[in-house]
Parts: sequence; structure tokens; C-alpha cells
Amino acid sequence: MKHRWFLKTAGALVCALAIASCTKDKEQVAQSGGAASGSVAPFSAADVSFMQGMIGHHAQALVMAEMAPTRGASASVLTLCKKIDISQRDEIAMMRQWLADRKQPVPDSAKAMAMMMPGMLTPAQLAQLAAARDTAFDRLFLTFMIQHHEGALTMVKTLFASPGGGQASEMFRYASDVTADQTAEIERMQQMLDSSTPSSVSTAGSSSK
Repeated sequence: MKHRWFLKTAGALVCALAIASCTKDKEQVAQSGGAASGSVAPFSAADVSFMQGMIGHHAQALVMAEMAPTRGASASVLTLCKKIDISQRDEIAMMRQWLADRKQPVPDSAKAMAMMMPGMLTPAQLAQLAAARDTAFDRLFLTFMIQHHEGALTMVKTLFASPGGGQASEMFRYASDVTADQTAEIERMQQMLDSSTPSSVSTAGSSSK
């Protein structure tokens, strides 16, 4: 009898410990912002803010790229704009899905542009770019897009400096890809700018990083 009582007591204790452990795991996942049962990886408030802000940031890059075909842009700038258009549309779709999967607010691209994240052009700068033509457009586009890309690098640095920011593997990989891709494009655009013919149109309207 004592043996059976001991087995029952031990079994009940093991069951209670298992339930407590499961409850603790769920609480830890909830506190991190992620979902239980492995549906999505844990995420932080900084991750959400980064994705929401980057949607608007990418949306403005698309607006800039869409100007090129009607403003006499050179073949090299047109090729760059096509690359930007394809890659950043894909990334916007990915970021919107990322937010939706985690039941976080998904900003409308046009409204997100009004957030004015680092490096984004002011309305005056967009108007200046829209008014430029030919070589003047090329140089202004490259100058402004370098500014825009450097802003994205600032956003990644802010993400990684924030509590819990970019720690999940998916977020770390995407943010690291943004840094690698946009750094490479900045170098390419600077080379294009250095080799282009200076224009009489001033680019003094560009803002500081």
C-alpha cells in the first residue's frame, strides 16, 4: 500500500511540475511578444516598429524610382531604378505579411510615407527631383537615393540598439540583408555619381543624414 501511495504521489508531483513548466514557457513567449506553439518566432516592439517604418521608407524609394522613365534618366539609372522597384516591392510584401502573421498593425504604404523615417526626402526634395530632367535628374536622384539608403542603415542600427531588437533569426537575417544590400548600392551609386557629368542644377536641397 505504501508503495502504491508513493507512486501515486510521485506521479502527481511530476504532472504538477510539467504543468508549471508549460505555463512558464507560455508566459515567457507572451512577454517577448511572440506566439506559443511555434506558430511564429518571438518578436519585440522594436521589430514591429522597424517593419512598419521600413514599409514607408521603401514606399518612398518606389516613388523616386518611378520618376526615372519620364525624366530622361540615363540607361544606368533606369537599370538601378528597375532593381530598386523589384526588390523593394518584394520586401514591402514580405514585411506586410510579417506584421499580419503576428497580428500587428499593417500600415498603408502612403500613410507610412508620412512617418518620415531617417533619410527620407522632404516634400520639397521630392518636388525638386520631380522637376529635374536628364543629367540633372540622374545626379539628383543618385544624391537623394544615397541619402535615402543611408537612412535605412540608421534604422537597422537603431533596431539592433533597442531592447530585444533583431534577435529572432528571421529579423536578424532581414535586417542584416538590408545593411549588406543598401551598403553595396550606396557604393555603386557613389561610383555612378562620381563618373557622371556635373550639372548646373544645384543639389543643395539634400538634407543631412
